[in-house]
Amino acid sequence: MAKPGYGKRSAPGQQARAREDFSLLPARERYVAGFVDHLPDGASMSVKQLAKQLPLYGQQAISTALKALSVAGHLRRVRCSVGAGEETRWVFRTFWSRTARDNEWWTTYLATETASQTAAPAPAPEAPARPEVPASARQAPEPTAVPPQRTPPQAPDTQPAQPPGPSPAYLALARLGRDDIRLGLSADDCTALEPLAAQWLDRGVTTDYLTSTLKAGLPAQIDSPAGLLRRRLIDKLPPQLPATPSTPAGTPTPARRLLVECTDCGRPGPPEALPDGLCRPCHTTHSAGGPPSPDPTQIAAVKAHMANLRDLLKPV
Repeated sequence: MAKPGYGKRSAPGQQARAREDFSLLPARERYVAGFVDHLPDGASMSVKQLAKQLPLYGQQAISTALKALSVAGHLRRVRCSVGAGEETRWVFRTFWSRTARDNEWWTTYLATETASQTAAPAPAPEAPARPEVPASARQAPEPTAVPPQRTPPQAPDTQPAQPPGPSPAYLALARLGRDDIRLGLSADDCTALEPLAAQWLDRGVTTDYLTSTLKAGLPAQIDSPAGLLRRRLIDKLPPQLPATPSTPAGTPTPARRLLVECTDCGRPGPPEALPDGLCRPCHTTHSAGGPPSPDPTQIAAVKAHMANLRDLLKPV
């Protein structure tokens, strides 16, 4: 039962276990609650895993029992985001309380930082540091005696130094003629325009942005590609964006607020918007004692439609 999936988290302030626990619940809910109450923290409480461990009931019965336990104030399904930036992911937890709690208690507790820290996954244990060997215990190996050998004279390095490759700005200009023959530049033209193109790259744009801007809206005939590109590099120079201010090291990380999930359909929302752990449609259905009965006219229309389909399927 240590598999992930709505891992159990015990709520604080519970009363000690007693024989009278869950005595006011129906037999099925009392059976499921007794089993869940003895699970360790971190154990999976998904419907599928619980149905595997409780052979008396299937997944539909377990789901209905969990919904009843949520309404009775014993559990709340929550989700919490962990990570930062593109590494953000959701973790799902089930807070369990042997002592039944009302909606006000659950709303207050789930809004606290303690609940957020409890729902967050535990950090991975660090590898133990290797014991440091004292300096006195470290003994340098005795050097091995090597007979003197004559070292041949080394030839001087006759290879010439490799010249630096072309800059990204130079390469971007040189590729323009490959993409559009009207913008073919000579080597001297690329060298002359290289400083202007480098100013674009210094302002944070990419070479793709540079080349696409230079190639956009070209006339049908270009007599001087170098003159046209020089004019465009000067006139269309992008603005200098200010540096993004970095967050000070002492700034505390904002606490992540938990979202409660509807125990029936899984719709998320703030704790105060899901009384009894149920969203508004599911709460309305539960309060009404079950799904509303269908309209008799709708039943007749469905029967007529099915009869028509059967007639169409009959062989001619």
